[in-house]
Amino acid sequence: MAAKKTTDYPVKQKQINEDIQTGNFRPCYLIYGDEVYLRKQNRDKLKKALLGSGDAMNLQSYEGNNLNPGEIIDMAETLPFFAERRVIVIEDSGFFKNGCPELAEYLKNPAETTAFLFVESEVDRRKDMYKAVSKIGLDINCETPDEQMLYKWITGKFKSENMVISTRTIAYFINRVGTDMSNMIHEMDKLVSYCLGRNEVTEKDIDAVCANWLTSRIFEMTDAIVMKNQAKAMEIYYELLALKTAPEQILALVLRQFNQLLQTKEMAELGMNKKDVASKISVHPFVAEKLLGWARSYSMKDLKEAIDMCLSSDEAVKTGRLDRFISIEMIIVKSTSR
Repeated sequence: MAAKKTTDYPVKQKQINEDIQTGNFRPCYLIYGDEVYLRKQNRDKLKKALLGSGDAMNLQSYEGNNLNPGEIIDMAETLPFFAERRVIVIEDSGFFKNGCPELAEYLKNPAETTAFLFVESEVDRRKDMYKAVSKIGLDINCETPDEQMLYKWITGKFKSENMVISTRTIAYFINRVGTDMSNMIHEMDKLVSYCLGRNEVTEKDIDAVCANWLTSRIFEMTDAIVMKNQAKAMEIYYELLALKTAPEQILALVLRQFNQLLQTKEMAELGMNKKDVASKISVHPFVAEKLLGWARSYSMKDLKEAIDMCLSSDEAVKTGRLDRFISIEMIIVKSTSR
């Protein structure tokens, strides 16, 4: 899965660090982008620095898309309690996607004793709020880092644990666990513990302890389809798309799962146990157990029809008769409506 290109993140990160080191903070900061791990890291770092020696009485947090701008402005005008500043944290408000004239106007001349920290997943740079913040504050776009930055980050993580990892092994690691940084840090922690006493991480170590994230999510999507949970299956599909997973790759894995289910169903009817199934289709016994459970929810006819549907969908996409993104949605809808 290709990581997205990030251009100015290092520059903005350096500016934030300089603000923290000098104590010369701006009236407001905007942290946005689709990488949750980076958003949280920057939020927590700035929140702690802005609050300084002040206690929680000078920290006000707002979250959600039904916030009252007037209430926020009133709080901003309230003097801090025995501290240099009041810190107002506003998350997932939608102000930077839908606009907020009242708050945007207020930010033209905000109270000097209040600092705003906005944290959003989506931002429209044409809206009043973005323009207001960009004039007096600093915004940082927390996209998934580009390949070079990811490699540097992973190398640094293991270096801090006195361990090394080769460029080839990093590529193998990313291919296996995906580019979601929250998941990556979790998997790296597992590797550090597993490799305790050694100073190099290998591909075998990754195979031993790291979950195949993409396959795992496809399993969850297939599980939701089997359980007729259309909403969850769609949610996972859109999540995979948001992480730039190609629909063709998703379809291939869904087809593979249905093929495995069909094989498992056939073996179960022959009286084979999970150990036999695991050996025959080359999966972990834990996976074989799940396949056996799922297979019970299908008839042979259902599984063969599901496979035919996937193959027909693939052909329709390749011949231009069906949109590649809609093809998976149709499979999910049809499979959960049976």
